Amino acid sequence: MAEKNYYDVLGVSKDASEADIKHAYRRLAAKYHPDVNHEPGAEEKFKDINEAYEVLSDSQKRAQYDQFGTTGQQAGQGFGGFNGAGGFGGQGFGGAGGFEDIFSQFFGGGGRARQDPTAPRPGRDLQYAMTLKFMDAIFGKTTTIKYDRDAQCKTCHGTGAKPGKSASTCQRCGGSGVVVTVRQTPLGNMQTQTACPDCHGTGKVIKPEDRCETCHGSGHVHEKHELEVKVPAGVDDGQQMRLQGQGDAGENGGPAGDLYIIFRVTPSREFRRDGTNIYVDQDISFAQAALGDEVQVKTVHGDVSLKVPAGTQSETNFRLRGKGVPFLNGKGTGDEHVTVHVKTPKNLNKRQREAMMAFAAASGEDVKGVKKSVLDKLKDAFEDR
Repeated sequence: MAEKNYYDVLGVSKDASEADIKHAYRRLAAKYHPDVNHEPGAEEKFKDINEAYEVLSDSQKRAQYDQFGTTGQQAGQGFGGFNGAGGFGGQGFGGAGGFEDIFSQFFGGGGRARQDPTAPRPGRDLQYAMTLKFMDAIFGKTTTIKYDRDAQCKTCHGTGAKPGKSASTCQRCGGSGVVVTVRQTPLGNMQTQTACPDCHGTGKVIKPEDRCETCHGSGHVHEKHELEVKVPAGVDDGQQMRLQGQGDAGENGGPAGDLYIIFRVTPSREFRRDGTNIYVDQDISFAQAALGDEVQVKTVHGDVSLKVPAGTQSETNFRLRGKGVPFLNGKGTGDEHVTVHVKTPKNLNKRQREAMMAFAAASGEDVKGVKKSVLDKLKDAFEDR
């Protein structure tokens, strides 16, 4: 192994950090472990990975290797078997969980305590996508939804057994919910844990004749659930609301999961929303902009009057306080922002044209005026449709 490049074996650069080396080792060890990878050469590759990691994870050995290209050890000494550095004892991982972290991902093994299979466990959380109209999201609404969920069986109350009957401890696994298998490999004995095939990991079994006839021993029934939901005022697209205990039923007397409602809000043709603020466009004429006027503006709360001062320029913004979206906590309301657009008339009648020419003259402008071509008139007609 001395002639091999340890950095290449782990696939890291010479300036790799300890965390990078540890991450690379975990990934490769899980990939080439002989109990996982049965391809030719996997076992030898696994040994190389362990030897490389033993050197590069030790600061002194790594410094010696970087300087001399060797640590002075014979090939194979650094592997150390299953209890040495880089083996299954965990020291090759710097004590941070050891190789059993990887091993347990594939085989359910490792020296960690297994959760009691008979302990109460909460049910699954569920999601429900609710589409709201623009105004309903702003002001809220009460609606009824229907969705599928697993509910506790009312006949057996979740036990899975007929009334008066009960489950017994699984004989195969002794109530642990798992069975242990020991196999011999070229690297030694490998212990694996799998869910018990008799009780399916629950640690309990019910005789066929004692199973609940409603749920057939599962303790749950699949149902179409109906729920009244009060949508709060001010919800926005993409936000979610949690309804506790409205998900799937729990196991072994555990609580039900939660229901998460995700809101999808349809856009409005008239308004744009950003948080609690509403944005709207308002067209005004040249005369209104020049002389000033009071115009009616749409808001989500209804039409209101907006005073446009004389001399208002196009694209001027006005703010209407309190005419936006209610805050979700109920303490206040956002604003509406109005952008006015001065519209230039496309077609002037004779009196309007004379008035505009007089205005230009009074302003000291020498405006000749250009009559529109037939093509321009046709274009205006199509744009007005």
